[in-house]
Amino acid sequence: MNDLLSVIIPAFNEEAMVERAALTVAGVLREAKIPYELIFVDDGSGDDTWQAVLRAREADENVRGISFSRNFGKDRAIFAGLSRARGECAAVMDCDLQHPPEELPRMYALWKKGYELIEGVKRDRGRESALHRFCAGAFYAVISRLAGLDMRRSSDFKLMDRKVVDALLALTEENVFFRGLAAFVGFRRAEVEFDVAERTAGQSKWSFRSLARYAVSSVTAFSTAPMQLATILGVFFALAAVITGILYAAVGVDAEGWLVFLGVMILLAAGCILAALGVAGYYLGRVFRQSLGRPRFIISRECG
Repeated sequence: MNDLLSVIIPAFNEEAMVERAALTVAGVLREAKIPYELIFVDDGSGDDTWQAVLRAREADENVRGISFSRNFGKDRAIFAGLSRARGECAAVMDCDLQHPPEELPRMYALWKKGYELIEGVKRDRGRESALHRFCAGAFYAVISRLAGLDMRRSSDFKLMDRKVVDALLALTEENVFFRGLAAFVGFRRAEVEFDVAERTAGQSKWSFRSLARYAVSSVTAFSTAPMQLATILGVFFALAAVITGILYAAVGVDAEGWLVFLGVMILLAAGCILAALGVAGYYLGRVFRQSLGRPRFIISRECG
């Protein structure tokens, strides 16, 4: 059996971390006597991330690199790396080393025992604000409920058997959500807890806006609940209008009161209709993009 471990490392504007990550991960795997390849995926960076990948390749022939023609997003970078992985198992981790490389040998050992997807779960989230911690917890609780998959402790830090990798690559979604799809495909699982390390260089590329967009995209990828919610709101306001109308008729009101009531109900109805159209339009847009058949990513350069 091929015991090669392919480590997929997405990188966006991480010129300060690429060589350090390559040196650290390679050192851990060499010490554990695990055959490896490191696949850095430059997600259309605007800095010298690609030059850093080339330098890492010169220092270690086990390093390979992929560079996108533009920024396509982290999840697509992960899938690009998986599509190039040659190992019988593949791990995914962040370039900032907040996913501790020291846990890779333990995950690899669990794979050797027959587990097919080893999930890195956060024991401690590191230095996050209370708001970020609350929003992350709420998001994963909601999407787990809607999708019927437990993603409350999910992270991108995973080690997967070749069967899992092939199952993921066989999925045809244009807009991929790696954590959700990894939960969807199943297979025999194990968990490894880890503490989130502090970033030693650079800064996080996630803004509140990008996180909000990621959350909306992820929820709609796994559930039609937003469309159902729009229907429920419509029924609720229709019933509210009927009940309020009956009450107004029972107690008797003047013409001015009726006009105020009708104006408020028209505004509420218009708001609900526009919201429902917006939700339906979002789903229709996803169907349209899927029907175009465009590639998930475009690779401009490779090394190794």
